[in-house]
Amino acid sequence: MKDKSQSAKLTLVGAGPGDQDLITVKGIKVLAEADVILYDALVNEALLEYAPARAKKIFVGKRAGMHSVQQNEINRLIIKYAHSHGHVVRLKGGDPFVFGRGLEEIEVAKSHGIETAFVPGISSALSVPAMQNIPMTHRGTSESFWVVTGTTRDEKLSRDLHLAAQSSATVVILMGMKKLNDIVEVFMASGKKDTPVAIVQNGSRPDEKLGLGIVSTISTIAKQNGLSSPAIIVIGEIVRYTKKEAFADLVHEYIK
Repeated sequence: MKDKSQSAKLTLVGAGPGDQDLITVKGIKVLAEADVILYDALVNEALLEYAPARAKKIFVGKRAGMHSVQQNEINRLIIKYAHSHGHVVRLKGGDPFVFGRGLEEIEVAKSHGIETAFVPGISSALSVPAMQNIPMTHRGTSESFWVVTGTTRDEKLSRDLHLAAQSSATVVILMGMKKLNDIVEVFMASGKKDTPVAIVQNGSRPDEKLGLGIVSTISTIAKQNGLSSPAIIVIGEIVRYTKKEAFADLVHEYIK
């Protein structure tokens, strides 16, 4: 419980894509000062070892198709424990400001007189493809990139995805596996049926899985390989550079 020397505080910490070594040094230092840790499903639980033994550790993860803690309840827990225990660390996968509702949680805390701080994390949107030797940009191949959510609040595709599909940019889609067939339709409609695609499930973790194909084949490949959430979808010519030699055969067979 909080003593008189402690004040209510919330620190959002990005845990990185999954590999426990891909958290920042600053993130580790903050964990060592925590009184309470609220952590998500995509957080490597080995990171909790950096917290004091006395710290209260509470799982508040969300997973598609499974019972999960609602955001309103998470907000309530932040307020409750900041006032009762002191320093609450909200540990979130990737970077909390990339489709992580991080700003929402900070604003809720501030509205209840709680001091806030933020420690950025390594975003899975960039790091997971990079670990497969897929950069976001490369001279002569891709001059820009989009990072788009696969499912909006109303369970529909983002309108930005339609714009992204019309560009020559690398397109990275988070939380998109449930909408993979719809995503394929969008890119097919934009004349991108032969564009390379990579799907990386559990990126940076020991159980990582990779599926490679092109827009017109990726749904079948995902099904054949049992690919599901959590996964990153990367669409663009840049996928040619993946470290997996198998993609060279796909390029030869499908992309003329």
